[in-house]
Amino acid sequence: MIEIDGSYKEGGGQILRTATLLSCVTGKACHIFNIRKARPKPGLAIQHLLGLEALARLCNAKLKGAHLRSQEIWFEPTKIQAKPLVVEIPTAGSITLVLQTLIIPASQAEKPIKIHFKGGATDTHFAPTINYLQYVLLPIISKIGYKIKIDIKRRGYYPKGGAEVEVLVYPVKEIRPLKLTNAGKLRNISILSCASKYLEKAKVAERQAEAAEKLLISSIQYPISKKIKYLDTLCPGSSIDILAEFENTVLGANALGKIGKRAEVVGKEAAKILLKDLSTKTCLDRHMTDQILSYIALSKGTSQLSVAQVTNHCLTTMWVIEKFIDGKFEIKENIIKWIPF
Repeated sequence: MIEIDGSYKEGGGQILRTATLLSCVTGKACHIFNIRKARPKPGLAIQHLLGLEALARLCNAKLKGAHLRSQEIWFEPTKIQAKPLVVEIPTAGSITLVLQTLIIPASQAEKPIKIHFKGGATDTHFAPTINYLQYVLLPIISKIGYKIKIDIKRRGYYPKGGAEVEVLVYPVKEIRPLKLTNAGKLRNISILSCASKYLEKAKVAERQAEAAEKLLISSIQYPISKKIKYLDTLCPGSSIDILAEFENTVLGANALGKIGKRAEVVGKEAAKILLKDLSTKTCLDRHMTDQILSYIALSKGTSQLSVAQVTNHCLTTMWVIEKFIDGKFEIKENIIKWIPF
């Protein structure tokens, strides 16, 4: 039984997600305590609980201590089953965070697995947007053997959620190491600005995109494409994603609207994040750095990545991975290397 202190370093839900998905894949049981101990509302929130329960169904795990606000769980997996999963999220809990828990284990099944999300939010605070998963994460992990299709039936924003998403995860035949230290030439910069139809009259999506474009053009002098979309959602909300597509990689940045936050501020916020990461001339943006670690740790060779930033979030994820998998991470300046034993 691997013991995991959930309060280590940044002490967030990423410890729980990383530990349990690796438990599922490696077959090593784990005990996690002090879950989100330092958070304003410690313990399991709804998206953590639902992700755990879905993961337990996927690998027929024995799960103990899983209830709202619990700070301690025991997870004992068995064999991963190739069966469809339905995840119902009655709140605006993040679909993408739950999906982060499920992609890697589902890819280890013998047949494709369909995951159907009913309810929840596709774009919410403290989580990747659904566009980020589609256009940044999936292209990068496809380089090492993963194949996932995402079909967004309906988007959902905080506070009502109400999204519907279908995800098809294919079996991975071979997980290749990832060598990503040279981004190559910049091919395209695109802005994807979305808002609820409730906000169409105020032109929120257009204003987000125009503010982002203006700031980007003043800094990098590169043609930018824009896509504006209004969505049928249960409540007002907006999001913007900016993608910088290179020959060998893609960097992403995003921001979310909220009551009292002007659309122009949302657009500028995403643009500033992208510009800062682009200035590092590396291959992975600040958010992709920690998201990619579990994927490369399961490959059979050494991976090497140039990254925009090594955060505490990233260091925490490395610490968890090294408890389950024989190997080590090395960090030198802006290069992360994974070396399997």
